Amino acid sequence: MRTQSSATVTTPIAVTAPREHRGLGTGLAALGVASFSLTFPATAWGLEGFGPWSLVAVRSVLAALVAGGCLLVLRIPLPERRHLPGLAVVAVGVVLGFPLLTTLALQTSTTAHAAVVVGLLPLTTAVFSALRTGSRPSRRFWLAALAGAAAVVAFTVAQSGGALTVADGYLFAALLVCAAGYTEGGRLARLMPGWQVIGWALVLCLPLSVPAAVAALTYEPVHLTGHGIAGLLWVALGSQFLGLVVWYRGMAVIGIPKASQLQLAQPLLTLVWSALLLGEHFTPAAPLTAVAVLVCIAVTQRS
Repeated sequence: MRTQSSATVTTPIAVTAPREHRGLGTGLAALGVASFSLTFPATAWGLEGFGPWSLVAVRSVLAALVAGGCLLVLRIPLPERRHLPGLAVVAVGVVLGFPLLTTLALQTSTTAHAAVVVGLLPLTTAVFSALRTGSRPSRRFWLAALAGAAAVVAFTVAQSGGALTVADGYLFAALLVCAAGYTEGGRLARLMPGWQVIGWALVLCLPLSVPAAVAALTYEPVHLTGHGIAGLLWVALGSQFLGLVVWYRGMAVIGIPKASQLQLAQPLLTLVWSALLLGEHFTPAAPLTAVAVLVCIAVTQRS
């Protein structure tokens, strides 16, 4: 397959094909961003029917069953042993850590507040990536990163009445573990398709997520509601797996720089969903801070 691709690069069809598929790639990446932007509102819905531990554990199990089925049907070989440590980091950061910490935070925090704080994730990931790869970003990059972090911290402290809350602690911890998982996942995505990275990470979590789901469902009350079931299904299938499938596919077509520009709109989209689906009311500080972080991220992208 690779030989065929390289052999056809010099033909006119191969040159025009990327332009023809560029719109499709942009559309797929945009679908990925849209699915991610719904994660917090869907989590809030899921918490109406499930406890936080049940929601996270069942979410992981459902996503792993779908991912494992795809890997099995397509007869994807097991990952090499040298990739297992990296997959473990992805599993701890993206599959378990980020969903659990943000779900615990959303018990007392609004989705709008959480969206602004977690809007710092691209900058946090960039810092982790620089530390992991040993690269040396420009001074403008670091100034923009610090400015974005300062804006989020100022917003968080102001919204929390002058002091950080427990929910804010969960959100900042979620930033760290998810940035580590994204960084390691990005490294692995150079060696295997991106959907297989998240797929194997989900499967690796099954020995933990299955008993955790059984224990959580035993001790936490469950109230099956339309919102609760819809929220669970979305965070499990839309956010945790299918969203990443279309996101990585779109990224492969249009490239990481252009795809990352689309992700800048994610916090603002979450604010819109919070208002439409949850009826949340937020002060002008939320969208203004989200825009400020967006500008800072755009500067880092250009740096």
